[in-house]
Amino acid sequence: MTKRIFLLLILASVAFSAFTQKTLEELTSTYKGALKQWEVPGMAVAIIKNDSLILSEGFGISNVETGAKVDDETLFAIASNTKAFTATAIGLLVEDGKLRWDDKVVDHLPWFEMYAPYVTANMTVRDLLCHRSGLKTFSGDLLWYGSDYSRKEIVKRARHLEPFYGFREKFGYSNIMYLAAGLVVEEVSGMSWDEFIQENFFDPLHMDRTVTSTLKLEEMENIAAPHNNTDKGIIAIDYLNWDNVAPAGSIISNVNDLSKWVKTNLHYGIYGNDTIFSPSTAMEMWKQHTPLPVSSYAKRLWPSTHLKSYGLGWSMYDYHGEKIVTHNGGYDGMISQTVLVPEKKSGFVILTNSLSRMYYPLLYETLDFLLDEESKYNWSEYFLEQNKKYEDRMKQMEARQDSLRQKNTKPSLSLEKYTGAYSGDLYGEAQITLKKDGSLNLQLIPSPKFHSALTHWHHDTFMIKFEEFPSLPRGWVTFVLDRNGEVHEMKIDVPNPDFDFTELKFIKH
Repeated sequence: MTKRIFLLLILASVAFSAFTQKTLEELTSTYKGALKQWEVPGMAVAIIKNDSLILSEGFGISNVETGAKVDDETLFAIASNTKAFTATAIGLLVEDGKLRWDDKVVDHLPWFEMYAPYVTANMTVRDLLCHRSGLKTFSGDLLWYGSDYSRKEIVKRARHLEPFYGFREKFGYSNIMYLAAGLVVEEVSGMSWDEFIQENFFDPLHMDRTVTSTLKLEEMENIAAPHNNTDKGIIAIDYLNWDNVAPAGSIISNVNDLSKWVKTNLHYGIYGNDTIFSPSTAMEMWKQHTPLPVSSYAKRLWPSTHLKSYGLGWSMYDYHGEKIVTHNGGYDGMISQTVLVPEKKSGFVILTNSLSRMYYPLLYETLDFLLDEESKYNWSEYFLEQNKKYEDRMKQMEARQDSLRQKNTKPSLSLEKYTGAYSGDLYGEAQITLKKDGSLNLQLIPSPKFHSALTHWHHDTFMIKFEEFPSLPRGWVTFVLDRNGEVHEMKIDVPNPDFDFTELKFIKH
C-alpha cells in the first residue's frame, strides 16, 4: 500500500511538472530540443517581455552544407510578415492625407479589374488589405510564383480569376490583392514600394541588414539557406526571387532588426523619440475587419480563445484574456512568425530555415512563457505527434492514388499528337514537346523553372514532378480529347495546399 501511494505521488509530481511555467533558460532549452525533434537545421528568436529585449539569439546551423552557426544577425526570408509593412505603408499615406482607407482602388489604379464590374468599381484599399475580395485562399498565386510576369501584369491577369465567395462575404487569403496594395503605394507616393519601405521603415529603425529582394543578398554575408526535407534527407535549396510579388512577401531580415519593428508596434508606432507611424494607424490595422472561425478542434486545445479575425496586415485572437496580434510567413524552405501582445508590451519573432511546422508549437511555448501561463501541453511534443499523423495520411493518400491507377493502358494517340502550344487567358502559354529520347516534356512558358518530363500513368494521364520545386509533390497532366479524337485541352493537377494548378486553363492551339 505504501509503495502504491509513493508511486501515485511520483506520477502526480510528473504530471504537475508538465504544467509548470518555464524560465527563459528552460525555454531556450525547448528551442534546442525542438530543432532536433523536428529535424530543422536552424532558427533565430527575439523576445521582448515587459518592454525589454530579453532574448535575441540563433540556434542550430544556417546551412547543412557549410555548418555555419545561426546568430541574431543571420538573414531569413520573412515572407508574409511583409504584409504588415505594406499595410502600415498605406497607413502612412492615409496620415499624410494622400489617400483614405476606403478609397476605391480604381481611383488610384484606373486599369484595375476584377471578376465582376460591381467588384471592380467598389473594391477599396481596405478590401485589398483584409482578404475579403471573394477569391479563395491563395487563388492565382501561380501567376507570380516563379514567373517572369511584372507586378502590374500579375494584377491585370487576376481579372480572370473566378470568385469562390461573394464579395466581402468571407475570408480568402490573397497575395495578389496585397500586390495591388503595393502598387497603390507606388502610384500615390511616386516611389517604388521597395524605396518607400526602405525610407519609411528600414532607415529610421536602423534595420540595416533588412532588404526587399533576394538580389541584394549577393552583397551580403551570414545568410540562412532555405531547406527542404526530401527522400534523400534535408537539403539546402536556392532562394527563389519574389520581386514580382514583393509587397505580399519579399522582405528578408534577422531577429535583431525585427526586434526593433516589434518594439515599434508594441509602442503603437513610436520608436524611441521618433514617430514611425501614428497610434491611429496601429489601431486601424488591429481592428477586426474580416471574421475567422474558431474550430471545435481549436476550442478544445485553446479554450480561452473565443474570437479570431484578420485586420490589415495582421491577424488577431484572444488568448488567456489578452489580445494577440500576429502573422506568419511561408517561403520556399523557410517559415517565420511574428507575435505581439500589445497590452503587455511583449512580443517575439521566430525565424526558421525549413518548411517544418515546428514554428507553430514554439509560438505557444513562447506565448505561454510571455504570459506567465502554465502550458496545457508540451506543445512541441503534442504537435510533433499530430504532424506524424498528418504525414501518415499523406502517405495513405499517395497509396490510394497508386491503387486507382489502371495498369496496362496506353495513350489514345501517338505521342506527337500531344505536342504543341496550349494557352489560357489567366496564365498564358504552356508547351509540350517530344524529346530525343522519345518522352514528352512540359514547360510552363511564364515560369522557366516549371518544367517536367511526362511519365505515362494511364490512358491519357501522365505523371509529372517539378524537380526545381522539391517541396511540391508529384502531379498529373491529363489530355482531354474532343469529339474528333484530337487533343483539345490539357489539365494539370499537383495536389498541395499552396498552389492550385487546376485554376490554370490550357486549350491546345
